[in-house]
Amino acid sequence: MQKRVLPQFGQNQSQILCPLIEAGVLPRGHEYSVFPGFCDVHVHFREPGFSYKETIASGTAAAAKGGYTAVCTMPNLNPVPDSLARLAPQEEQIAATALIHVYPYGAITVGQQGRELAELDALSDHVIAFSDDGRGVQQDAMMEQAMLRAKALGKLIVAHCEDNSLLRGGYIHDGIYARDHGHRGICSQSEWGQIRRDLELAKKTGASYHVCHISTKESVALIRQAKAEGVDVTCETAPHYLVLDERDLQEDGRFKMNPPLRGEEDRLALLRGIQDGTIDMIATDHAPHSAEEKSRGLEGSAFGIVGLETAFQVLYTKLVLPGVISLARLLELLVSAPRARFGIPMGNDYTVWDLTETTCIDPETFLSKGRATPFAGWEVQGQCYLTVCDGKIVYRRQP
Repeated sequence: MQKRVLPQFGQNQSQILCPLIEAGVLPRGHEYSVFPGFCDVHVHFREPGFSYKETIASGTAAAAKGGYTAVCTMPNLNPVPDSLARLAPQEEQIAATALIHVYPYGAITVGQQGRELAELDALSDHVIAFSDDGRGVQQDAMMEQAMLRAKALGKLIVAHCEDNSLLRGGYIHDGIYARDHGHRGICSQSEWGQIRRDLELAKKTGASYHVCHISTKESVALIRQAKAEGVDVTCETAPHYLVLDERDLQEDGRFKMNPPLRGEEDRLALLRGIQDGTIDMIATDHAPHSAEEKSRGLEGSAFGIVGLETAFQVLYTKLVLPGVISLARLLELLVSAPRARFGIPMGNDYTVWDLTETTCIDPETFLSKGRATPFAGWEVQGQCYLTVCDGKIVYRRQP
């Protein structure tokens, strides 16, 4: 996997910045840094089917504001993209309204129901990979069949790992906060148990396998061991699992996501995972909902938070500045690793930041339709001033 991130951006920053400053595109008086466009392999843009939550237009605008020039959109849509005919509405919206590169997933199973394989052969040339994200594939035989077919097609299987038999109506982590506040918990095994199964299947089939949004210490250990055994596996985690845990929970829907915020030991294991390379990339799992859907507290609110507009700021402030990881490692996690694993090219895409500027996260300024974030009110360092995709300005900070 590529480890160095387009060093020419570091060497030739003046060649990029000077013309932009001279033309008045960028204001003078800032200490700018130029980075390759970020890449997020796990977002939910809700269109078609749920455009009141987000659209391709609003989602890509939010992504550009956060420094992203490429994203992969999950298939929990209406219609579910389990055939070429049902993928077509999404492709049409992407072509008409996307500001950045958008790569759709195809579903693993028909309707994401886990009972019958989707039209993987027909979809293969039109999608970035196959996933039933939002739902784990419950049947072992179905996942094995999917891995074999995806391997033949040269595609990744990208898995939301969740054993439904272990959920028991839970909606936050089955830990101290749940017990102290009378909430139903989601046990860690509901995630890592299915990861263990899938790793065994990936080893058996030789399939290329990627695990979505890992959140538990057991998941990290299992993936670390599988890599040591030569299994073709990569994984992602999300910013909120790295900087928050169950001690940060509040009785507010903006703290409800799936998987949930886990315990402190889990968070520390995830940090070790990004330090030693077990965790390959960071994805936001950007999952917008309406204000009403997120207003019902921890129990009643929909699962999901937004993250594209805050990811780099939060990670730079909480991980890079304290020395948990280097800036170069953060760029591997956000740029080179996801692009290398998913085969996403880097064109004339870059983003310009002032890393010395401090700002307060205010959801009312988001370009996403979603406003639910656990980071509201946080003071963070780093401000995006410009994002360029295919040589075109797709975001410019207004004075």
